[in-house]
Amino acid sequence: MTEDFDPLQPETFDSAHADYARLRAECPVARSEAWGGFWALMRYDDVKQAASDPATFVTSVQNVIPKVAFTGRRPPLHLDPPEHTPYRRALNPLLTAERAERLEPVTRRFAAALLEPMVARGGGDICTEFSSYLPVQVFGAWMNMPAQWLDRLHDAGRAFNVAVQSAQEGTMKETSLVLYDLARDLIGLRKREPLDPGDDPTSALLAARHQGEPLPDEMIVGTVRQVLVVGMIAPMVMVGSIAVHLSRDRALQSRLREDPALVPAAVEEFLRLYTPYRGFARTATREVEIGGRRIAPGQPIALVYASANRDEAVFEDGACFRLNRPNIGEHIAFGRGPHHCPGAPIGRMQLKVALEELLARTKGFVLAGEPVPTLFPEIGARSVPLRFEA
Repeated sequence: MTEDFDPLQPETFDSAHADYARLRAECPVARSEAWGGFWALMRYDDVKQAASDPATFVTSVQNVIPKVAFTGRRPPLHLDPPEHTPYRRALNPLLTAERAERLEPVTRRFAAALLEPMVARGGGDICTEFSSYLPVQVFGAWMNMPAQWLDRLHDAGRAFNVAVQSAQEGTMKETSLVLYDLARDLIGLRKREPLDPGDDPTSALLAARHQGEPLPDEMIVGTVRQVLVVGMIAPMVMVGSIAVHLSRDRALQSRLREDPALVPAAVEEFLRLYTPYRGFARTATREVEIGGRRIAPGQPIALVYASANRDEAVFEDGACFRLNRPNIGEHIAFGRGPHHCPGAPIGRMQLKVALEELLARTKGFVLAGEPVPTLFPEIGARSVPLRFEA
């Protein structure tokens, strides 16, 4: 089978988006032979349809490309409805906009403390020094994790991400097991010292009942393991991408600094423009035809959200930033269907606070070197050196 694109070729910060624009125009249902072979949906309508049809496109076989789940099933992302529903039902009340609002003051304190040494030095790497730590601290607070565990969580989560992006299967398994150990430790703590299930995710999972029975122990471990890392990587990548964009567009940077009320709308457009995922996977349960190409059952399919959200057929001048884009509500940065990201309110809040604090504590910033791009399954920046202007 002819290969339409190679996700393993060297990339710059911008090159993948250019390649996806080509594929949307010429080959919107693309084939790659990397990682054992997979299909990639590039257009908005195809991605949205597949994400919204869990009966035809399941996540339980493989949830991301390349496949990284070697150490057990991790609800709710690794399960299909209705099996995944009890886990979502337990966690969703703890992921509301109200909960995000309650977390905002502590998030702002974390952000200010992380930026302070960077401001004092006149710059630094916004990803490795700021946005790789902020989500860990926020999720630690959300999960009521002991503060002394956070460095362990940060190091394990970062090591796992590096292993995934380097396709180091052995290291992936090793680092994933460390995260499983953290999950078991947290569950053990909550069994000894339970908290209000209305305030604590682990306690909520332990208290949950499905058809009158507790959730299986190993599935609770998998859920906590999933939650520990799923909200850490995307915010790191997004903050890096936003910093790159604003370093290049000084007029927009100044406008947002002068009028912070514009930041929430800017965050929404940044989410569309720099959607941090390109490799969430589904598997067809039957032969399907998409864009004139036949996909056999059992073959992995990547839903390339980062391409879909720049689809010119839906978003005019899709590669350009437009504040208050009229149809911005149609973007799918947080997915669609039963696996729509339940943590979207907390994610939006983190990005808003991170951008507000970065702008408020600097008079201006520019790139101090080339940004280092992420690899599959994320897209964006994992290293962005900045120089803060005096």
